[in-house]
Amino acid sequence: MIPRIKKILYSTDLSKNSIYAFCFAVDMAKKYDEKICILHVVEPFSATFGGRTVKLPQGEPKASITVIRNRIQNFYNKMEEKENLACVALVTKTFVQTRDPVQEILKAADQEGCDLIVLGNHGKGFVERSLLGNVSRSVMDRTKNWFS
Repeated sequence: MIPRIKKILYSTDLSKNSIYAFCFAVDMAKKYDEKICILHVVEPFSATFGGRTVKLPQGEPKASITVIRNRIQNFYNKMEEKENLACVALVTKTFVQTRDPVQEILKAADQEGCDLIVLGNHGKGFVERSLLGNVSRSVMDRTKNWFS
């Protein structure tokens, strides 16, 4: 038996492609009477010096987080107007984190009790994917397996 989905975690990188994933999450939520949590993760800055990776100090990110939250809120308000997607009522929480994206996506899904994770994909080529990693793939590999 397939488990009932009650809450969706939509994680966005705010790229152009993320709009398709958001439309999918909204469509699912409307069809099955689900709610959506929206997460955006800002990766910590790091730099490589002499072959060593050093994390750069981050100032107080509260102003940036507020700006990002406002962008996300504006995004789904515009989606509601332009695409006629009644999505504001479906969104229960919008939050921004500044850590490792894979860990934060998995942690948010667990803490918020989400049954489904919806992610977009940059559509990067082989070289970028190989060098930079792939958040979607890593999340998929590390999610709980409910069917075993």
